[in-house]
Amino acid sequence: MENEKEQLATSLPEAQRPSSTSDLNENAVPVSEQTAADATGVTSAATSLANEKLKEETAQLYDRLLRKQAELENFRKRAQREKEEFRQFATEGLIRDLLPVLDGFERALRQRAPAVPEPFYQGVELIFRQLSEVLARAGLEAMDTPGQLFDPHYHQAVETVEEPGRRDQEIVEELQRGYMLNHRLLRPAIVKVAVKARGGPQATEGIVKVE
Repeated sequence: MENEKEQLATSLPEAQRPSSTSDLNENAVPVSEQTAADATGVTSAATSLANEKLKEETAQLYDRLLRKQAELENFRKRAQREKEEFRQFATEGLIRDLLPVLDGFERALRQRAPAVPEPFYQGVELIFRQLSEVLARAGLEAMDTPGQLFDPHYHQAVETVEEPGRRDQEIVEELQRGYMLNHRLLRPAIVKVAVKARGGPQATEGIVKVE
């Protein structure tokens, strides 16, 4: 009888052990599921970080693209402008060398000799007019100076005179015609300028007086 009690007492804890282990397994989270959750979280964070970096790199590349496009457009405009300026002023040296020829024609037409037949001067006028038209198409323009006020940027005064009724610094006479080439000064006009009578204030800046 006593042996049976001892066997029952010994076997009782062994019977309860599987039950307690089963309860522990039921309450515990499987290790494989926890590891998978952690790995998913790490992957999601890494993906988010990579996306942010990719967006930043994309924005930088787009900004660089816009800058390069602006630089290319500026270069194209500059090249076009330089090409146009070269076309306008490439013949500047040749036209400048032709100005004394125009001066000679003008002097010949102003100082006509009575002994020279009129048809000769008519032919000179025709040649002078044709040459002037060709140069005008190239951008040459004669300046109109008589009656204008002296401007040292466009005129070169070689003589001053006191003339009643004239404004101070008014151009009285043009001794040599001035020219513009494509709205830029090619040769200043040589002029004679009126000044106020002696004893009054005179503005003679830019005037070169020839004795």
